[in-house]
Amino acid sequence: MSGLNVNPLLLPIPEHVESSRLLIRAPLWGDGDQLNNAVIESRTELLPWMPWAEHIPTVEDSELVIRRARLKYLERTDLMLLLFLKDTGQLIGSSGLHRMDWEARKFEIGYWVRTSCSGMGYISEAVEAITDFAIHELAANRIEIRCDARNMRSAKVAERNGYTREGILRKEKAAVDGSLRDTMVFAKVRGFEF
Repeated sequence: MSGLNVNPLLLPIPEHVESSRLLIRAPLWGDGDQLNNAVIESRTELLPWMPWAEHIPTVEDSELVIRRARLKYLERTDLMLLLFLKDTGQLIGSSGLHRMDWEARKFEIGYWVRTSCSGMGYISEAVEAITDFAIHELAANRIEIRCDARNMRSAKVAERNGYTREGILRKEKAAVDGSLRDTMVFAKVRGFEF
């Protein structure tokens, strides 16, 4: 990518990427209804890991999440990506690149999948495609995946995708229940893993 010191607002960042089974794209106005359905279906499984799942959202709440995420995507301050099955158009979860440092070209991938689509390899497939997107489209130097040290399913996604576990940040973040949790940090770094 040329112009590495260009203001991120001027970067021509694609709106979508595809994998074999998924269309992975930036949020668009009107996606709130599908997001709401996926969150409500998956709330029980999301609750231990995602503080935002504590409250049951209305369709309007979910549409506001989508519209704010759209604005952030355009501002290049957070790149939420929605995961859709190519064959049905169903929204099956969300991922994206977060906590970005454009100067260092550092990004963090987050993800969740709706309960009915869990265990089918969709998140590993999405992480592979988003990692490739970050490397080739955004000239990433470092890509991280962070997860609660108790969330072994999330850790396995990082490991399956070739991320190196760099360590555990002890008592790093408050969990949904208010207790302090440890956070596992996985990363891929230019010159080492890619």
